[in-house]
Amino acid sequence: MSEPKKLFIKTYGCQMNVYDSERMSEALGGQGYVETKTPDDADMILLNTCHIREKAAEKVYSELGRFKGLKAEKPDLKIGVAGCVAQAEGEEIMRRQPLVDLVVGPQSYHRLPEMEAKTRAGEKALDTDFPEEDKFEKLKNRPKAKRGPTAFLTVQEGCDKFCAFCVVPYTRGAEVSRPADRIIREAHDLVERGVREITLLGQNVNAYHGAGPDGDMTLAGLIWELNKVDGLERIRFTTSHPNDMADDLIEAHGSCEKLMPYLHLPVQSGSDRILKRMNRSHTAESYLRLIERIRAARPDIVMSGDFIVGFPEETEEDFQATMDLVEEVKYGYAYSFKYSTRPGTPAAERAQVDPAAADDRLQRLQALITRHQREIQDGMVGLTVRVLFEKPGRLPGQMVGKSEYLHSVHVKGTGIAVGDLKEVRITDSGANSLAGELL
Repeated sequence: MSEPKKLFIKTYGCQMNVYDSERMSEALGGQGYVETKTPDDADMILLNTCHIREKAAEKVYSELGRFKGLKAEKPDLKIGVAGCVAQAEGEEIMRRQPLVDLVVGPQSYHRLPEMEAKTRAGEKALDTDFPEEDKFEKLKNRPKAKRGPTAFLTVQEGCDKFCAFCVVPYTRGAEVSRPADRIIREAHDLVERGVREITLLGQNVNAYHGAGPDGDMTLAGLIWELNKVDGLERIRFTTSHPNDMADDLIEAHGSCEKLMPYLHLPVQSGSDRILKRMNRSHTAESYLRLIERIRAARPDIVMSGDFIVGFPEETEEDFQATMDLVEEVKYGYAYSFKYSTRPGTPAAERAQVDPAAADDRLQRLQALITRHQREIQDGMVGLTVRVLFEKPGRLPGQMVGKSEYLHSVHVKGTGIAVGDLKEVRITDSGANSLAGELL
């Protein structure tokens, strides 16, 4: 029996890329590949790229340059670029970096086996189409390994919002929702493989409208169907858009047992002027009223958000409106970034904010977010939470898991196994995690 070929995948960016990398590994598993943790002994290297961050393409070219020596030592080594940079750059990647054998966009990775065979025949392989066939269905019969207690499950891809700063509509395409029965089938499969918590993924996940038995199903309808899956203990979803936070989804947060009390709901700015320039179709006031309704349905819910500071034409007054909104919402988590241009997006052509001013604003915003995050975390001390244990901690006898509010919790105790869901009393709050004791 021949030795299995080794596959090294480096994943950049969002949770959807993590999910996609798992599917790529499964697709190539059918060709005799097993994953390796290092590129040094790989027969194929795949970079699954993200186009959201600044200079994303240049970072990919820099990473590829590091493999020149390895390729010289192992001429049969195949190197591929996948994901959103692959979609955006296409043939340019192969032109600029001849050592690349394969370029595949995020909608075409189910074609990897055929593309890999092409590279083994000495040809280059490029596929950045938006194919009509369902890539998830093409992969459903691939070999599947035992899983950890948590998993991502893509339910929706693409975006129709066209925010002025974002490349997603260009790299992932228009909004497409998977049929509900296929998602439920995949959820059952994940549970059979050891998963107890599933996070539903979409670039605009709460715009989900997949085909159901009685017409299109909303995200809330899908969650209620997943709530019936035996062995599935927890459901989460990300990333949401405020305009698609429908009444039935808000109600589900108050009444669906397995839907966790955590919601990531990006606002991006607290200034209506900047929101309009961003092509965000909500206002600060409509967002705050939405938060009120969500908290009325689930008072203990922990909110998370995204912010961009230094967006073109942002003034200090605009920034202060963002600080005021953050002060009112008090996020348990939030991700904040200094605006950076994305070629091809409308905002890239506008007057840019002075970088020093943007840096200063980002520091002030992050300090406020950190203060609120710590206050909410400290408020957990003395409470009892349910922790899904995911891995051993750094200390002897320590296990680490997540509470229903997504806080990391460290517990010392014998008899805790990965995948256990246990009640824990929180005894201490650290910089970025909690500590507790088993009840």
